[in-house]
Amino acid sequence: MQPKSELEKEVTELIIESLNLEEVSADDIEPDQALFGEGLALDSIDALELALAVTQKYAIQIKADDAKVKEVFASVRNLSAFIANKQA
Repeated sequence: MQPKSELEKEVTELIIESLNLEEVSADDIEPDQALFGEGLALDSIDALELALAVTQKYAIQIKADDAKVKEVFASVRNLSAFIANKQA
């Protein structure tokens, strides 16, 4: 497994801070771990809060009606790749 990139570390911290995950540390979240369902078990409200946090921090909008929204939020790695792609 690849170690986390700097952006992945940043996104992991953003997830923890924006969702107030007090019992989770950055080391607990693997880059390819599922964010929803069996992984971190986030829900749709968490997705909205996370999308807002991404918009505020990176000035990137993630639209709920985007066909790839589930793929973007699948993992830290996917979300980080989406952010990097939008910033390029």
